[in-house]
Amino acid sequence: MKLSWLNQVFELISASTLQLYEDSGRFLHQFVGNQTQALILLQETWRANILHWATLSYRRFSSTAIEALEHIIYACLVYLLVCLGIFYTTRSNSPLWRWCKLINNVRFPRQHKLDRVLLVTSHPDDECMFFGPLIYTLTHRSSCQVYVLCLSNGNYEKQAQLRREELWRSCEMLGVPAANIIMVNATNLPDDPNVEWKAPVVANLILHTVESLDIQAICTFDRDGVSQHPNHSAVYFAAASLCLANLLPKECKFYTLDSINILRKYISIFDLLCTCCISSYWCILGWDEAAQIRRAMREHKSQMKWFRWLYIYFSRYMFINSLREVNLSDIELEMQIDDNTF
Repeated sequence: MKLSWLNQVFELISASTLQLYEDSGRFLHQFVGNQTQALILLQETWRANILHWATLSYRRFSSTAIEALEHIIYACLVYLLVCLGIFYTTRSNSPLWRWCKLINNVRFPRQHKLDRVLLVTSHPDDECMFFGPLIYTLTHRSSCQVYVLCLSNGNYEKQAQLRREELWRSCEMLGVPAANIIMVNATNLPDDPNVEWKAPVVANLILHTVESLDIQAICTFDRDGVSQHPNHSAVYFAAASLCLANLLPKECKFYTLDSINILRKYISIFDLLCTCCISSYWCILGWDEAAQIRRAMREHKSQMKWFRWLYIYFSRYMFINSLREVNLSDIELEMQIDDNTF
């Protein structure tokens, strides 16, 4: 693709302007005795030159734009094919494909034990709507115990008991035993985006659960909460405050689920390449495994509005979870950036 099309346009403008200047001088000199006729001819010459310049510029710009569009389409097709290739080789068990396996379907820190993991969510349905691949992966490890701490009873539409039953059924589909599910029923932590959750209240609940269950890793939302829900972000800030105050046990690690832009969020498995290039840790599910996540989500029948049906078929969170380990220096840096911003 030619990158000098803009220079060509400028050269064309300069040439047209020079030609216009010469024509104007010639006509003024020729018809100096007849100013009216000279002005008319000058005006017609001006119009003809502008029309000529505009036509040539449009043709050159159109051909260059079409060429650029073709290159963009080719690049998108290559990207999609690469994602499909990575997905297939990642999930394939055939010996023929093992030699060209580009990435592992699961990447966790090897030096950290993940035998007792606490997943902290804000509402019933968060566990499968956002953390499904992570839970599925961990529960299929023989030595790993996954605990789910849900900080509200989902009573936004006065359906607390129904939401509780749906949570239990969903976790069962994901492989989490009923004994490992904790639902908080607190009036100061309602399922309501308009109510601010106090960080100390949430932090105390998390810390009590971590200490009582001897948790080795906490997984929850990051500061953007995936969907920008205030209750999701409140969980992150509460867990971050524990890390900042050095209250978590030394062997307990803190991981957050990556929030991504809306385009990446709804391109399903085609976010694979971006995830593997940008993220530190990830879980990638195959078609059959992702179907299990969708079945778990369908257990939340009270929440299955039309847009959630679209979500479970197009969201990358049905196939991919990418995580980031958060430590004290990360939180201090975020606080410093916030202070400089405001």
